[in-house]
Amino acid sequence: MRRMEDMTIPKHRRGIYLLPNLFTTGTLFGGFYAIVAAIKGQFEPAAIAVFIAMICDSLDGLVARKTNTASEFGKEYDSLCDMVAFGVGTSLVMYMFSLRFLSEYPWLGGKLGWVAAFAYTACAALRLARFNVLSSRGEAKGAFFGLPSPAAAAVMVGFVWMADEFGFEGAQLVVPTAIITLGTAILMVSNLRFFSLKTVKLTERVPFRYIVFVVGVLTLFALKPSLIFFLVFFTYALTGPIGGLLRRIRRPPVAATP
Repeated sequence: MRRMEDMTIPKHRRGIYLLPNLFTTGTLFGGFYAIVAAIKGQFEPAAIAVFIAMICDSLDGLVARKTNTASEFGKEYDSLCDMVAFGVGTSLVMYMFSLRFLSEYPWLGGKLGWVAAFAYTACAALRLARFNVLSSRGEAKGAFFGLPSPAAAAVMVGFVWMADEFGFEGAQLVVPTAIITLGTAILMVSNLRFFSLKTVKLTERVPFRYIVFVVGVLTLFALKPSLIFFLVFFTYALTGPIGGLLRRIRRPPVAATP
């Protein structure tokens, strides 16, 4: 008989995949830097940091799928980093830029600014939690239910970036910033459907006009990046309500039962 000390117990390999989690860490860094820049009043770098966080967030999932390195750790880490970048960081950028000036209006109670920022943060957390649940059930494919948090963050910081570049002060824009903040918050927790870019197959043939359109958008982005960045994601945010309205209009009427 073999002695017990000669028997080896197999050990489970422990560790994480480095490459996709590096991009996820880039998302976290972008969100953290946006907070630091917003506190210093540097709103253009703060908006660009969130934009870079969006790029890192899209690349980590793509890299994980292409290299077959997806893991449960990566999914949880991605959600936490998204919350920092597209939830807390984004709401703080909007608050430091404009929402904090709502405290100067006593008839509003002096609290509407941070309440609106918190509402956005809470809705971002709810949106991420719902997405994780739907993903675990395999129900998050083809379309998003609710505005994705990166797109909501793009609308928020895109507006800040555009306003800062055109020379507007945050105190002048308290009404539109409050509307945008609460509007994107509501869209994130709504049941409206939003198109998912994951369904786009880049390896298939497309009409030539699609390439012309992409080149045109990139050219405009090079000329006025803040304006085009905001308009692109603001238009995407509108596709959910418009699509829901069109589906309701096209829905055949229910026949009355005798």
